[in-house]
Amino acid sequence: MAEKVKHEMKLFGDVRIDNYYWLRDDSRKDPKVLAYLEQENAYTEAMMSGTKKFEDKIYAEIRGRIKEDDISAPSRKGPYYYYSRTLEGKEYVQYCRRPVCNCNAPPSVHDTMPTGPCAPPEHVILDENVKAQEHGFYNIGAFTVSPNHKMVAYAEDTKGDEIYTIYVIDAETRAQIGKPLVGTTSDVQWAGNDALVYITMDEIHRSDKLGAWLHKLGSDQCNDSMLYHEKDDMFSLGLQASESENFLFISSGSAVTSFVFYLEVCKLDEGLKVLTPRIQGIDTSFFSFSVKIQDIKLFRDHLVVYEREQALPKITVYIFRQLKSHSHAFKGSLRTPPSVYEYDMNTEESVLKKTETVLVGFDASNYVTERKWAMASDGTQITISIVYHKNLVKLDGSDPMLLYGYGSYEISVDPDFDKARLSLLDHGFVFAIAHVRGGGEMGRQWYDNGKFLKKKNTFTDFITCAEFLIEQNYCSKKKLCIEGRSAGGMLMGAVLNMRPDLWKAVVAGVPFVDVVTTMLDPTIPLTTSEWEEWGDPRKEEFYHYMKSYSPVDNVKAQNYPHILVTAGLHDPRVMYSEPAKFVAKLRDVKTDDNMLLFKCELGAGHFSKSGRFERLQEDAMTFAFLLKALNMIPTCG
Repeated sequence: MAEKVKHEMKLFGDVRIDNYYWLRDDSRKDPKVLAYLEQENAYTEAMMSGTKKFEDKIYAEIRGRIKEDDISAPSRKGPYYYYSRTLEGKEYVQYCRRPVCNCNAPPSVHDTMPTGPCAPPEHVILDENVKAQEHGFYNIGAFTVSPNHKMVAYAEDTKGDEIYTIYVIDAETRAQIGKPLVGTTSDVQWAGNDALVYITMDEIHRSDKLGAWLHKLGSDQCNDSMLYHEKDDMFSLGLQASESENFLFISSGSAVTSFVFYLEVCKLDEGLKVLTPRIQGIDTSFFSFSVKIQDIKLFRDHLVVYEREQALPKITVYIFRQLKSHSHAFKGSLRTPPSVYEYDMNTEESVLKKTETVLVGFDASNYVTERKWAMASDGTQITISIVYHKNLVKLDGSDPMLLYGYGSYEISVDPDFDKARLSLLDHGFVFAIAHVRGGGEMGRQWYDNGKFLKKKNTFTDFITCAEFLIEQNYCSKKKLCIEGRSAGGMLMGAVLNMRPDLWKAVVAGVPFVDVVTTMLDPTIPLTTSEWEEWGDPRKEEFYHYMKSYSPVDNVKAQNYPHILVTAGLHDPRVMYSEPAKFVAKLRDVKTDDNMLLFKCELGAGHFSKSGRFERLQEDAMTFAFLLKALNMIPTCG
């Protein structure tokens, strides 16, 4: 039980009491706070100790499906094939390249990277495993090769706080070139062979240093020239290179407005030029209410548009000289491992280059995928993606189910394959995704109808989907588990308070649950940029609406299901104190004896641990928690 220290907050004649406000520590070094988090971790470990053998078994099962020594599909760039390699037993990747064969064979022979004893030798440019030895957390957020292939710039995060340091190294010798660039985002691009463009922020992700900079190799960072300074703290910057690498694009955007500059690499002295103007409320990233344009790529003879319609992604190819186009739908699904294809934009032929290997006798035909629609009370149809093992699920209401949801930021949750999830499916679970409003699956209107003063549609849509699945005999209340992360964790907190009777177990990963308090505090990194997502609670209408669903503010004395909450101490997106306060308040007032577990990773951020096997341990622990809640753990485990 966390200590209760009364903290009173008043606004618009309303008083909120937060007894756990003391848990917030911006430095993450308060001994009292750290001691409490360690106690919560110890409690979780003790509560799950009886299932540790089963958890280890699940972990071994998940890891056993992974081909540990593998390479990505090589991508040809100039005289080299570039790819990443994983090694057996190693947590991290190697960044590699291999020269294109110098023989006199016709170009078609060079379409595939040469292998075997006669192939040009492989060169490891950077080995994350070596770099990670000195750190508990390690992530490379960018890895970009110079146009002449002689240098590499990469962005490194060693805490999980998403504040990066950019290094430049010689691609052959790996020797560091110049001093690193500090306090950056993971956005970095080459501007020719002698300069870099990158984006900065300050140590707490604030925008007073939010800018795009030009760095000349060999010079000190303090001498870098600022290309653009975004002074509006509701906006953030992005950086992208053109296919030809002759242009760099710097975008600035909020939730509803975006605009773009371009920089001509051969004319750096001319600085940025306007590509699309800044007009409030105009977002250049979408097309219409029903079709979402998510990305474009421009080639010499083609324009490729990555679209989404009726929740499903597709690409449309426009052929300039022939004045015609054709579309290609993606084949990925909840039962199909990720695959890389080479697509001929003229003949429309696809060639499979690589499929992710799944070991231990995986057979996609054993799994059934379905797409269903549930009707909300206002007549809106909500799509649901479903997968289950055809031989293990009875569909008579007795099957356990895990229902996943997100529904914010216009982000689409695609029905993608997950090797770890097979452990649930092979234990007889039905897995489903509720594509609720607030996401981007069904176009801009779908997003608009799940934000601001319509945010509750996200929560009621999720409840509607759950009730539909029960009515259709996919599960029952006694077997229905739910999961969401980040803003999806807010969804979990909201539906927990609204309908605690509907769920057997809930997993809320790094959940955004203290909505009003966070959105009233402009010193927290993402607050100002998200007023266009949730609303600004300094305005009375938004204050009362947000308070009506904010999970922390709506915890009350009632029975709750089994709950697992996670956090990352260095998380810059959702402060660890939000889930910590949520758990502390639940523990104080809930009236049941169900499990309430809180696990805070003290050496990680928003995306948990950085090693590929370390992350599997979180999956195994989550699955063990769900099976324990459902009393499904074998006695021998």
